[in-house]
Amino acid sequence: MEQKLRVGVLGATGMVGQRFISLLEDHPWFEVVTVAASERSAGKTYESAVLDRWKMASPMPESVKGLTVLNVNEVEKVAATVDFVFSAVDMTKDEIRAIEEEYAKTETPVVSNNSAHRWTPDVPMVVPEINSEHFEVIEAQKKRLGTTRGFIAVKPNCSIQSYAPCLAAWKEFGPKEVVATTYQAISGAGKTFEDWPEMEGNIIPYIGGEEEKSEQEPLRVLGHVKDGQIVKASFPKITCQCVRVPVLDGHTAAVFINFEKKPTKDQLIEKLLSYKGYPQEAKLPSAPKQFIQYLEEDNRPQVKLDVDFEKGMGVSIGRLREDSIYDYKFIGLSHNTVRGAAGGAVLCAEALTSKGYIKAK
Repeated sequence: MEQKLRVGVLGATGMVGQRFISLLEDHPWFEVVTVAASERSAGKTYESAVLDRWKMASPMPESVKGLTVLNVNEVEKVAATVDFVFSAVDMTKDEIRAIEEEYAKTETPVVSNNSAHRWTPDVPMVVPEINSEHFEVIEAQKKRLGTTRGFIAVKPNCSIQSYAPCLAAWKEFGPKEVVATTYQAISGAGKTFEDWPEMEGNIIPYIGGEEEKSEQEPLRVLGHVKDGQIVKASFPKITCQCVRVPVLDGHTAAVFINFEKKPTKDQLIEKLLSYKGYPQEAKLPSAPKQFIQYLEEDNRPQVKLDVDFEKGMGVSIGRLREDSIYDYKFIGLSHNTVRGAAGGAVLCAEALTSKGYIKAK
């Protein structure tokens, strides 16, 4: 790319916003030129607005420290400075839906980490390796919004990334029933142990809204485009429990699965290892070379050993074995704030750019 696209980050001071800033440092296609947040941060430099709330392991990039934080609600002002935006705003769902559409109507593409538009029929919710063809609905969305280049695209919930890729890889075997329990890191709630010390040595058996998302969102990802909207898949039937555990980064899933056909273990592993999609074919900058790895050791995957596989963009699977009630069971692991949040959105933006949906204004 001859000239980098100008990027804005909405909600730049929060944890996911910070992850966007961190991941976009030295990106070959994108350059963060604008940071926007709530009115209380507006007018400050990014460094002073964040202060000691920087939660990333790597230092704050020098290139953003001096950027003046804009008010995210001053949509026209923010949009005028960028080619597209990443959205990680912390608002109510109704407010998010409204402000993301407002940005799109300024002819500014919005790639969102938020859940507000995940079930809007003409908004694609994409894991680029699985369903990049869903971007086709953007043309119908533009007609609804009355735009020529502005639109909204979203990535799915972080909790499904550790098992939904397996369902895609095993599609030919007809996954029909899935029972999953996810063990979710505290960064998924935007927390660290410093600001949530009561999570140390603790487990909370409830995360608001997560079970519904974990049961339904994979079906939308596995669905198809029809008449300008996404139609979700009918199978597999999924039931899920979501548990908060004392881990900083990394969502683990324990999964039981039944198939229409009866694959062998070797067939299932081969499909995982050979599975690839548009990001690998197009050699997108953030694409993992190996999307899914399979680990043979009985004690893998582990958060400490495997969460950063492929810089956090890969998925780790292990302990695949036959079950006495279901056909098979396995353990999955994904990085919730990289693949599951900002990194997944960056990969979506790369795919959208590669396919011509995002261009310089």
